Amino acid sequence: MTKYIVASFAAIVILSGCTGIERTVTESDEVQTASQVAGVQEEYVALIDNLHARDLMDNIPVGTLTQAEEDGLILMREEEKLARDVYLTLYDKWGERIFSNIASSEQTHTDTVKYLIDRYDLEDPVKDDTIGVFTDPKMQKLYDDLVVQGSVSVGDAFIVGMTIEDLDIKDLQDLLAETQSEDIRIAYENLLRGSRNHMRAFNRQLEREGLTYEAQFLTQEEIDEMLAGEQEHGSGGGGNVGGQGGRGQGGRGGNGGGGQGGNR
Repeated sequence: MTKYIVASFAAIVILSGCTGIERTVTESDEVQTASQVAGVQEEYVALIDNLHARDLMDNIPVGTLTQAEEDGLILMREEEKLARDVYLTLYDKWGERIFSNIASSEQTHTDTVKYLIDRYDLEDPVKDDTIGVFTDPKMQKLYDDLVVQGSVSVGDAFIVGMTIEDLDIKDLQDLLAETQSEDIRIAYENLLRGSRNHMRAFNRQLEREGLTYEAQFLTQEEIDEMLAGEQEHGSGGGGNVGGQGGRGQGGRGGNGGGGQGGNR
């Protein structure tokens, strides 16, 4: 299975360079092409890595969760959906391929958390998978605010992407410090690697716009160190754990004021 996926990815990359269309290649073209190839690679790496993560979680006995662990899974189920929904909405607005690529990865992230919610017989907070619909009022407001902010300009949209990943990484780090359950740790570490990769991808696009990101949830030192790193592999990146597909089931969301949102 893994060999087939890797072979398919190689074929996509090779074919992407065989268009037969001659024109001058600008620096902007090179940045955009590199971003698209990286996005395709991210999706395949995420899928391959998750096959390993799922096997690891399946082989761990189901234990008893603390209330903090249960609350953490409920939070991350909607927070990962938030990322997917905002990115899909901003892709519709700006047509930047990075948003649709990372939205696919975020779908696998929220599905990973759903797998654990089902595994522990918890109540799924996602009652309606429609884009822009949330059970938690704070998550609903955060979605509305981020969409408004990201609709101002494409640069603002990339800042929104980094804001979401900043929040996601901070929450995942906090939750990892609170859990002793090995299957949850595997899942969160998997999601963390994916979120760090997403942060780096958005930063490349932000630099293309001549903009920089200021940390909001992590420290600036943590952000700078992360951005200086290379794309991560392992059992991470977030993969498809019995997912529902990339776009959810329904319509769009979003009114409300601007602003960056808030933690938890």
